[in-house]
Amino acid sequence: MHPVLALALVLVAGIGVTRLSRPALRPLPLLADLAATGAPFLLLGLVLGPLLGVIDSAGLRLLEPVIALAIGWIGAVFGARLEWRMVRRISVRTWLIGATLALPILAATTVMAVVLARRLPALAESWGHPSLSAALALGGALTTAASQRGPRLGRRNALIDTLFGTLAVVAAMALYHPHLAPRNVAFTLLTGLGLGGLFVALARSDMMPDPSEAGVPALAVILCGAGISYAAGLSPFVVCGLTAAIGTSFSPVPIRHAIAGVLTRWEVSLYAAFLIVAGALLRPMTLWILLAAPVLALLRVVVRWVTVRFGLDQVDPVWRSLPFAPPPEFAHSAIRQGATAIALAAGFDLVRGASGAVLVTVLLSVMAAEALALRTPLTARAKQAEVT
Repeated sequence: MHPVLALALVLVAGIGVTRLSRPALRPLPLLADLAATGAPFLLLGLVLGPLLGVIDSAGLRLLEPVIALAIGWIGAVFGARLEWRMVRRISVRTWLIGATLALPILAATTVMAVVLARRLPALAESWGHPSLSAALALGGALTTAASQRGPRLGRRNALIDTLFGTLAVVAAMALYHPHLAPRNVAFTLLTGLGLGGLFVALARSDMMPDPSEAGVPALAVILCGAGISYAAGLSPFVVCGLTAAIGTSFSPVPIRHAIAGVLTRWEVSLYAAFLIVAGALLRPMTLWILLAAPVLALLRVVVRWVTVRFGLDQVDPVWRSLPFAPPPEFAHSAIRQGATAIALAAGFDLVRGASGAVLVTVLLSVMAAEALALRTPLTARAKQAEVT
């Protein structure tokens, strides 16, 4: 099949599934939460690609830039939340609480992934070598939290979780290519800062008098960032996230609102298309992933519960009633995750040219965590996940 027709099919399927699945899943909260992780899209891609062969492998390879664009778009959605005006108001106490929540999960899941890789050689082979790099990427992706609408404390803690997870995945990429790490870091910073600065210059010039016209240059810089990342072997998530952070931090307020609207409007459709292409590109992998994913999810839930129950609730009254009924100040879920975790894992696999085992592990782990979130007293029921 011609790559253009394949891309059209993927986009139509992604948009169609997002539209058709919503009404049917509303009465079933658990199914709706699991669908929000993106699993149906990955399965659809698996059916279209390896199982039915509707889209051949040669055509799918040409569609890999779609994956890079979707990862970059999700990174831009996250980066838009890193507005400097908001970040600089986060107190040292909040940063310390965020680190106390994030670092135990990062350490525990990374160590568990290393143990599983050493005990199960087939799993280590699917994840790829070096095993420490893949384990750190898994730990980083599983550290992220879905940013929910609600009180400031919950949003900030979710933001800090995701920042630590992103830095861990960046470190995993550096471990995978240690000889290219200085070049990749420098190129990432130059690309992200350069594109972000270019957008700010356009936003403050006479070339963009109407804020409603900000969508076109915003799309252009994200496309450019994703394309450069894909060509240079960088993380599209980090490059586009840095670009969006610069753009939203230093652009006029109406431009910021226009950027947020554009990013949100296309987020779900691009996420669906990305997972369909990723599912069609999957190669055979070990069934041990079906065991590793829930183990990592359960460990993440237990570590977060222990951290809050025997740590934060002893020193901070906001957290004291969490094991029984989350207080209003903590409106976001401490366990729920969104597209950010999956995009980070997919970006790691994309840079390595791997089979997608890290992506599948994280996706299954997120699904398991969604199921556990309904059964644990640690979390409040969130109204809207990061991607629904």
